[in-house]
Amino acid sequence: MGETFGQKLRALRRAIGITQRKLAECVGVDFSYISKLENDRLPPPAADTVVKVCEALGVAPDELLAASGKMPPQIQQSVSSSPAAIRFLRSAQTMKLSETEWAQLSELLKRLRE
Repeated sequence: MGETFGQKLRALRRAIGITQRKLAECVGVDFSYISKLENDRLPPPAADTVVKVCEALGVAPDELLAASGKMPPQIQQSVSSSPAAIRFLRSAQTMKLSETEWAQLSELLKRLRE
């Protein structure tokens, strides 16, 4: 089993050397909330809060969003309003892509736009 959201959050916070109190202050939440998240006593927060946490930590939100099982509302709106995007995701789901294959697709998309 992989790391939980709380474990990933704790590792990221400790890696940059800030306290739970400092992170909570930067995000605008109570430090006990951060503690409960890190100890997996609360479910992961909403996607926008995950993004705020990542901004405060200075890291890309992708890992924590994946660990939370959440998607930012802007991405969800973009994908859910496009039949082609839904078809693409259905195909990807059927193929059971690995993390490496998702990364390769992402690189292909970048190259298509160049």
